[in-house]
Amino acid sequence: MDSILDSLSTSEFISICVRDPRLVRDDFWHTHIDYEICVHTNSMCFRKKTSCVRRRYSEFVWLRHCLEQNALIIKLPKLPPWNPFISLRNKEQISNRMQGLQEFLENVLHTPLLLSDSRLHLFLQSDLSIRRMERCARGKTRYSVGEAIQRSGSTSSSSSYISRLEKSSSCDSDSESSSSSGFGLSVDTTLRGSPLPFSDSPDEDPELCSCLTQSQTSLGAS
Repeated sequence: MDSILDSLSTSEFISICVRDPRLVRDDFWHTHIDYEICVHTNSMCFRKKTSCVRRRYSEFVWLRHCLEQNALIIKLPKLPPWNPFISLRNKEQISNRMQGLQEFLENVLHTPLLLSDSRLHLFLQSDLSIRRMERCARGKTRYSVGEAIQRSGSTSSSSSYISRLEKSSSCDSDSESSSSSGFGLSVDTTLRGSPLPFSDSPDEDPELCSCLTQSQTSLGAS
């Protein structure tokens, strides 16, 4: 029986890659850099098996703070240090930050208890802002965590769907979605008992495939 369970556990994988830094202009004076986070998995813990979203450094800081509150007994990995002078022109700085962000996410995804936090899933697989992720995880939106993840993407129809629900809920801010919660498996999934192995299983993007392969190689060497 133990060998069967071990076989089932090792058949699951999560591949994650942080790549493609991009300069985003907030206004005339302010800019920030965001990064693409790509996930490829066959794990039952994830609503979508492949996804790509963009996140900035401050959102990683928010995520770490959320996970720290949810799992007090777990020592969380550190983020790469904040650098107010980071620049896309400095390839070494950008490369070091992306590597640090990816290692942070890899360590988080190797901790089964952290996979029960719906804010982690929203961070990785939705394009919601921090405020909307907080509200959705607490059941304060008209869409559930699963709907937010499933509807997120590059299409304008997905964004307009969330926006319409946000507008309709503005007059009823206390309404709760039926399946979203700040804790527990609020994405309609089952948590496995052991850490999930990373895999270099590729999608159709050769650049992403290379990134995921390097991630697995470095993880195995450590």
